[in-house]
Amino acid sequence: MTNDSSPKLSPLSFKQIFVFWYPLAATWLMMAVENPFLTAIIARLPGPKFNLAAFGVAFSFALIAEAPIIMLMSASTALVTNSDAYFKLRRFTYLLNSGITLVLLMGLIPPIFYFIAEGLIELPPHVARLTYVALILLIPWPAAIGFRRFYQGILIRFDLTRRVAYGTVIRLTTMAGTAVVLFSLKLPGAYVGAGALSMGVTCEAIASRLMANSSIKHLLQQENSHFKEKTLSYRFIAKFYYPLALMSTLSLGVYPFVTFFVGRSRFSIESLAVLPVINSLVFLFRSLGLSYMEVVVALLGKKNEKYIPLRDFAWFLGIVLVGTLAVIAFTPLAALWFRHVAGLSLELAHFSYLPTRVMAILPGLTLLISLQRGILVNTKHTSPITWATIIEVGVIIGVLFISITHLDVVGAVAVAYAFTLGRLAANLYLFPHQFKAVTG
Repeated sequence: MTNDSSPKLSPLSFKQIFVFWYPLAATWLMMAVENPFLTAIIARLPGPKFNLAAFGVAFSFALIAEAPIIMLMSASTALVTNSDAYFKLRRFTYLLNSGITLVLLMGLIPPIFYFIAEGLIELPPHVARLTYVALILLIPWPAAIGFRRFYQGILIRFDLTRRVAYGTVIRLTTMAGTAVVLFSLKLPGAYVGAGALSMGVTCEAIASRLMANSSIKHLLQQENSHFKEKTLSYRFIAKFYYPLALMSTLSLGVYPFVTFFVGRSRFSIESLAVLPVINSLVFLFRSLGLSYMEVVVALLGKKNEKYIPLRDFAWFLGIVLVGTLAVIAFTPLAALWFRHVAGLSLELAHFSYLPTRVMAILPGLTLLISLQRGILVNTKHTSPITWATIIEVGVIIGVLFISITHLDVVGAVAVAYAFTLGRLAANLYLFPHQFKAVTG
């Protein structure tokens, strides 16, 4: 079992970090494969432009609903040290899951939904209808994410990261099987994507709970007196988790603003169609950085004594990821990916090249912010994470407003600049906080 004083290894080597990290990285990488797989299927069904746009919009709404519970894995990894903490954080998880599902259902009330989709975003009526049904199919998605991330945090705490990867294999297998069946039924592509995602993550959530059984039994045998920590209170959980939830809510909540601005940009439908495909490719590389936060939380140690090797590993990996994505983005490999793997038409593929090149640096910036956030979570000092996210979201919205409203930039290109500059601003803000946490 890992805890705040882990690891027992001293000094921490690249090999030891890699062995702990790679199952988590594999998990995120496998999840990153989902969207390229699904968008490739949607692109091969009738009406690909409209269905890709509808799927992208529906998924952005689902991400908003998911946002408050996405950080439960980090909270579970950091806080679940005994039976009392387990039960209290589990109740906290159930409450969050119920709340976000209720909010999603309220958003699906037709007058509310169509006011947003057609009135605010200005989707064409047929795209709005496709989006509505896709979002209904995504109702189980947020709560299933919260449930499985809570139990995945426990698995990470007990150094069972491979089981997290096994759960993702189950998710991908179920998702792919569902997508193939729905594809054979010739359903609209947006329905195929949304239905496959929901089925996959629900099965993964069930598998995560089953694989955590032995860890939970061990936790239930632990008395609070075995630990120096005070009994976990709901007030402390809320205080600890609120900045993390606000961070993820702001991070993912920016997507409707993106959709709003893109809907008013030049080549709006084309941009909405290619953005899920572009984001899928970039996320393949960013996912390896997103997985690093839990590694930092688990291995850094109470006094941040393992900071140097974790920092060096992050910089090395970041350079590799940025270099690899740049090779794809700036060479004929881009045409190979977007035309033949993603299945885009020649017209849509051309819309994808420049945004991908602009976003090539994002994997490195993502890895850096995972290191920064992991340090702050480990020191229980999470408020700067929220402010960094506020800055990032503010920059994204500001860049979108200026580039689309005043400079008439193509929507997909504006989004690429906005996300890159926003993440860079957040990194710069967290540098002094990172230094203070490590040295203080």
